[in-house]
Amino acid sequence: MKLFLALLLIGVFSKGFGQANPQPSLEDLMAAIKNSPEYDSVKLQKIAKLKTELSQENKAGSFEGYLKLYEAYSIFSYDSGYTYVRKMQREAIIENDKQKIAYAQVKLGFILLSSGMFKEVFDSLKNINLEALNRDQKAEYLTLAARAYYDLADYDKDDVYAPEYNLQGDRFIDSSLKLYPDTSFEYQYYSGLKNIRNSNKDTALLFLERLMHLRNLTPHELALTSSTLSDIYIQKGQVDSAINLLIIAAISDIQSSTKETSAAFNLAKLLFRKGDISKASVIIEKAVNDASFYGARQRKEQLSAILPLIDAEKLGAVEKQKSILGTYGIIVTLFLLALAGLAILLYRQVKKLKQAKQIITIAHHHQQVINQKLIEANKIKEEYIGYFFSGNSDFYTRIEIFKTSLERKVADRKMDEIKFLVNNLNLKVYRDDLLNRFDHIFLRLFPGFVAEFNELLKEEDQVHLKEGELMNTNLRIFALIRLGIHDVNKIAQILGYSINTINTYKTKTKNMSLVPNEEFELKIMEIKSI
Repeated sequence: MKLFLALLLIGVFSKGFGQANPQPSLEDLMAAIKNSPEYDSVKLQKIAKLKTELSQENKAGSFEGYLKLYEAYSIFSYDSGYTYVRKMQREAIIENDKQKIAYAQVKLGFILLSSGMFKEVFDSLKNINLEALNRDQKAEYLTLAARAYYDLADYDKDDVYAPEYNLQGDRFIDSSLKLYPDTSFEYQYYSGLKNIRNSNKDTALLFLERLMHLRNLTPHELALTSSTLSDIYIQKGQVDSAINLLIIAAISDIQSSTKETSAAFNLAKLLFRKGDISKASVIIEKAVNDASFYGARQRKEQLSAILPLIDAEKLGAVEKQKSILGTYGIIVTLFLLALAGLAILLYRQVKKLKQAKQIITIAHHHQQVINQKLIEANKIKEEYIGYFFSGNSDFYTRIEIFKTSLERKVADRKMDEIKFLVNNLNLKVYRDDLLNRFDHIFLRLFPGFVAEFNELLKEEDQVHLKEGELMNTNLRIFALIRLGIHDVNKIAQILGYSINTINTYKTKTKNMSLVPNEEFELKIMEIKSI
């Protein structure tokens, strides 16, 4: 019955969608990003007022005052939000109020989830006395638990655990919907969210588009609704509609000084795929600054995946322009020189015309060879710039997570856990991951490398890779040589071997080759890229 009433209301309100307010543009978003310090200033003024009001109270602490400050910080700054939720807990314990103790624990779960601390979230939720919560607080607990399981499923992205996490999230959503009024924002939003998680896109559209028509939404509610709605249009392949919704969400987040948000990140990804690198760069920079300001760990991981790609694309565009201008300059210069030389030759001696044409032909051929080498070098540079940034960004993120965890455990003097962390730090895994990425990138540039390498060897000495293996150590050595790295010291450092080992590999391979030893590396350098 509830679903029927909700759908009926949706039909009534859906006719006037989009008429009240015009669709903001990317230019509007750029202006909002520019003015974001002003919005943050207003936010900080409100926070300062709350702190003043709290300090003027007669008693030493105030649960309600701490709650107001927590709400102000919860989507603005993790550290400050965490500080005030802890003060809420201490005040609740002092008052010996079971309801406040339980509700403070719910708020702690929210701030932990916003920062991506899944284990701590579930530890917090399982210790909550549900019987002490009122109806609204219990509904808040249930939706928080649902979000935690949904986010954990998105984080794992596997076929074993993720489906069970999604199912758990659905169960908590179903329980929460029984506590919310049918016409409430929460009922409509979480009904839409559940249907998205279960691939019921059309039903989800009905719930969420109805919310978009409401004029009393807060900026945060509008951002939440439009961002979630954009997921449906992305799934449907309607990228432009998704971009329009994410623009609304991103502007609303800026206006409400919401720092823990995915809207800007998702918008930057879509613009990057469409080729709008300049605006994607501005938006992703905003997302990076917001994630760092808030302290959202999982958001930093997401950003680390796309940020190097955008930077590499920007660098590639600049380098491409330089290359084009350089090529044009060479062509113009050669053309002018050819004309001058031809004029002189024609003036002096017509009989040498054939010789002049031959010279021009040779020069042109030489220029083509040079241009081909430049194109190949640019391809290699662009691919490995992306590889460098991606690999190092991923390693930096892992080290940052390790450092944060280690600092926390040092502060808590958890020596056994510190030893466990250190003993389980496997640098070999990171090196193997980097080498695997190198293999993928190199073979993308030189797909025929392994086959052409084997052609230089006797049949019985040719390389036969194991199942799932892209390249072995021997192939990687000569792959690095093909890229122009001839220094044995550098090759040894990159691959993690001694200089003697590298020299042994090289000598052994050359001795097995069908060509003279001194010509082997020259043949390697002749292997063509795509």
